[in-house]
Amino acid sequence: MNRELRNDAEKIIEGSIRAVLPDRAVIKALQNFRPGKGRTVLVAAGKAAWQMASAAVGAGIRIDDGIVITKYGHVKGELPGILCCEAGHPVPDEAGFHATEKALQLVRPLGEDDTVLFLLSGGASALFELPLIPGEELQAITKKLLASGADITEINTIRKRLSGVKGGRFAQAAHPARVYSILLSDVPGNRPDMIGSGPACPDPSTCRDACEIAERYLPDLAREVREHLTHETPKQLEHVDTVITGSVRELCAAAQNICRELSYEPVLLTDELCSEAREAGTMLACIAKTHAGRGRRVAFIAGGETVVHLTGNGKGGRNQELALSAAPELSGIPGVAVFSVGSDGTDGPTDAAGGYADGDTCGELAAKGIDIRKALSDHDSYHALQAVGGLIMTGPTGTNVNDLSVVLVGG
Repeated sequence: MNRELRNDAEKIIEGSIRAVLPDRAVIKALQNFRPGKGRTVLVAAGKAAWQMASAAVGAGIRIDDGIVITKYGHVKGELPGILCCEAGHPVPDEAGFHATEKALQLVRPLGEDDTVLFLLSGGASALFELPLIPGEELQAITKKLLASGADITEINTIRKRLSGVKGGRFAQAAHPARVYSILLSDVPGNRPDMIGSGPACPDPSTCRDACEIAERYLPDLAREVREHLTHETPKQLEHVDTVITGSVRELCAAAQNICRELSYEPVLLTDELCSEAREAGTMLACIAKTHAGRGRRVAFIAGGETVVHLTGNGKGGRNQELALSAAPELSGIPGVAVFSVGSDGTDGPTDAAGGYADGDTCGELAAKGIDIRKALSDHDSYHALQAVGGLIMTGPTGTNVNDLSVVLVGG
């Protein structure tokens, strides 16, 4: 392993994530928050929910009642007057269903003088859920969609119609109270209806869209479930104010600044990466090959969200698969590396944030008897990278603004 490049990767990751922690972003968004003369209820959902709620409490906002719903291991302590709940992600579970029902119990009795401060971040599509179908059936559908290669827009279009809170239905339940919604975006393009599947946002997707997506990815969907796809979601929510704060664009900008500090020339490739993880890894490695050995220190930066079409039974996540997919193209080339991380600190159903590969990775895997092609075929990037020190471990970060992938060319 090239220790210099690996150390630079760690510095870029740490500094970029620190720059997009939601505290300052939430405080800035609260400058225009004007609660009514009645009660103020806080509802925070997503992987960054605890951090966002903590920032609101620290800003001195009067909160009469509240709830935080976040991923297991992401609650960092008690918050005064706020119930903190942990639940399953990326597949919703009973803990999330119960917590979401509690959130609805808080907002349903509210009147027109009351206010809901709604803090939403990535991961809420799984964490903030009250299904309109049996929970086990929703879990099975979610797993199928995640394994199918469907993109986040397609997945969320289905989720909205199977949920009692998504696609604007949470805000509908809170009416006539005003809803002030602060969104931390983990979606390329920052579409508010796609962040957490838009619980407080009018839904521009249609029943026809949902049915067409189901035909592609869920051809065996039960008739009772398919019926829900024909029920339209709210198209207007005049009692909601929405502020988007924090995004993958800011994550990429932070990475550019840190790369400059490390004497790399930063080049932003895109902040809307959307492809198969394996294809993205190969493409980034080819960029590294083109620029290797030219005497320039360059960092190519991409932000967004790739997908994995599961066909094996291995362990991994999209960022780990991207990194491992880059390794064959980088093999034997000195001074180049590719790494990719989830800004929330978790990648798929693993404890890793992502993965790292350089010109030595393939040789190190072979020396340990690991067939990289088989590992990729089995989608077992976690164990392959773990064997050669290629996992990136950050733990829960307190934010979630999508993924960061970087090519480092050391000159």
